[in-house]
Amino acid sequence: MTRQLMNIFVVNSGSSSLKYQLFRWPNEQPLCSGLVERIGSAQAEITHRVFDVQAPGPPAAEQRSTLAVPDYEAGLREVVRLLTDGPGAVIGAPAEVDVVGHRVVHGGEFFTGPTLVNAGVKAKIKELFGLAPLHNPANYQGIEVAERLFPGTRQVAVFDTAFHQTLPEYAFRYALPTALYTEQRIRKYGFHGTSHQYVADQATAYLQNPDARLITIHLGNGCSMAAVRGGRSLDTSMGFSPLAGLVMGTRSGDLDPSVLLHLLGPLGYTAEQVGTLLNKESGMLGLAGANDLRDVGRALAAGDARAARALDIYAYRIRQYIGAYAAVLNGLDALVFTAGVGENDALVRARACQDLEFFGLELDAARNEARTPGLRDISRPSSRVRILVIPTNEELEIARQCATL
Repeated sequence: MTRQLMNIFVVNSGSSSLKYQLFRWPNEQPLCSGLVERIGSAQAEITHRVFDVQAPGPPAAEQRSTLAVPDYEAGLREVVRLLTDGPGAVIGAPAEVDVVGHRVVHGGEFFTGPTLVNAGVKAKIKELFGLAPLHNPANYQGIEVAERLFPGTRQVAVFDTAFHQTLPEYAFRYALPTALYTEQRIRKYGFHGTSHQYVADQATAYLQNPDARLITIHLGNGCSMAAVRGGRSLDTSMGFSPLAGLVMGTRSGDLDPSVLLHLLGPLGYTAEQVGTLLNKESGMLGLAGANDLRDVGRALAAGDARAARALDIYAYRIRQYIGAYAAVLNGLDALVFTAGVGENDALVRARACQDLEFFGLELDAARNEARTPGLRDISRPSSRVRILVIPTNEELEIARQCATL
């Protein structure tokens, strides 16, 4: 029987940007992908790439343009024009899209998997604005605009928090009065779930072990780790918000709560100032003066002491979580690096794996330095634990979940 093809359009909307891919399912090579940056500007930048689905690899064609994109709807309208008109067109009309899949950052305890969007689902996403004020409003706006531009098309929400809804209660509860959980839902939620799920599935298949014990390490401007066994998240470093855990580009990561009391009390900070400090002025930016690890690496090479100290702190925090999660998993089969820094920064990977030979982690220096596409094993043949680099693909994971639904 011939399997019916389905066009799945994946939208990943941020506060001032929009990423997208269009898949003709079940082919996992996208027809096209693109990025709209600086939404709200008269000088917004749009990159649209078209792929040959018969020959997976680099894009067959690429268009770049700069134009005024005053708001999110204008940006998505331009994307629809690129999809349907001109040299980069891959479909004839918006009606040819069967499903629009949306990344939504926070699903609270309401959503444990991909969900068809209706009025009730949208109300829940709005209800969670306070828990993800930088993300959920933009995600919600993306859904509303897509509903107007793709009328009658099924809209599906895929939540970053859903993968971590398998955490046991002893892992997600904080030691606070019970009412703060039962009435205010203050607990660990975890984020980057779509990325952790994608690379965990890839690693499990590579190891040919459905019960594999994995530590997945997503290192970008935002950073998080997860302890995964048998495809289920058992713990993760981000918490009630994406602020907890590892040192990040501009976020502090784990912090003694008394620091907040000191900032708000004797030092006279307002709550808004504290939020800005911890989310936008801390992390590698606060430690090294740069939030991009490439800039930190260049400063390190030039002998900058601040950069050296910042990298020490960054790598130390990763090693702490490796030790903790190996205990959570009662052993370890593979360590998985992903996202921009995890996939591309050999020095960060080397520092994160340093002095962990007693865990059975043996990094091969030459393999670590080599740049090859796709999944790669950078551990020595003698290593009891595999060390993997797996490029993440959140849009593909969203498309897979949409197709499954």
